[in-house]
Amino acid sequence: MSVTVRVPAKVNVQLAVGAARPDGYHDLANVFLAVGLYDEVTVTPADELRITCEGPGAEQVPLDRTNLAARAALVLADRHGLDPAVHIHIAKDIPVAGGMAGGSADGAGALVACDALWGTRASREELLDICAELGSDVPFSLVGGAALGTGRGEKLTALEVGGTFHWVFAMAARGLSTPAVFREFDRLGEGRDIPEPAASQPLLDALAKGDPDALAAAVSNDLQPAALSLYPELADTLAAGRAAGALTALVSGSGPTTAFLTRDAESAAKVAEALRTSGTCRTARTAPAPAPGATVLGA
Repeated sequence: MSVTVRVPAKVNVQLAVGAARPDGYHDLANVFLAVGLYDEVTVTPADELRITCEGPGAEQVPLDRTNLAARAALVLADRHGLDPAVHIHIAKDIPVAGGMAGGSADGAGALVACDALWGTRASREELLDICAELGSDVPFSLVGGAALGTGRGEKLTALEVGGTFHWVFAMAARGLSTPAVFREFDRLGEGRDIPEPAASQPLLDALAKGDPDALAAAVSNDLQPAALSLYPELADTLAAGRAAGALTALVSGSGPTTAFLTRDAESAAKVAEALRTSGTCRTARTAPAPAPGATVLGA
């Protein structure tokens, strides 16, 4: 028997970042939107815990117990007194080290898959608690849709979305380390007051109305200057997408994937094709939003 779970990527339509806390984390106001790019995580009984991975960027994915999918299996097994003897296979389609929460998605996917395989019947609250233990973005990968994440991003409030938003994502030639981007954020912010992060009401209203023009006017990412400082070539990608007709362009999360909001599916296809031929990125993909969270496909 095996269980396969599909988990979505995310884009941050707002990422407001506070000053570094004593524990090294930052308080956030993080408006997540799940998008229709997915990894699939399959778990199968095995003699011992092991991980395999295939798909774009698979060679960059750790196959040891530092992988969030492995950690999810270990934590769930420990809480329920089980032997975490499973083979976890990850089929990647979310960019690796791309600022779209691919690793977090795999953690949420493995957690839901192991819960189904082992029959642990963990409550939603327990699953979310384990997700928060694993990482700041993992709870949202479980729930999907749209949500405001506060604290370090793990405390979620579901948000209303009034329609479908059409996105294009440009994949960069290399990755960016999230901790490195936050360190650069701290360096760039030295000596100035950093306001407490808060959700933008115009942005929340735009999501609720399903209005792409209003959303385009309201998106923001406080990590974008840090990402561009570490990877200046991303500015060329952003400019190419805007020139091709995107309503707005921004770095996705900590980058280096760049995100472009368009008015409709036809516009998205045109922007993606222009980006692919621009020489400023490795490739470009279209994806609608919102998308559902971790979903069992088969057992």
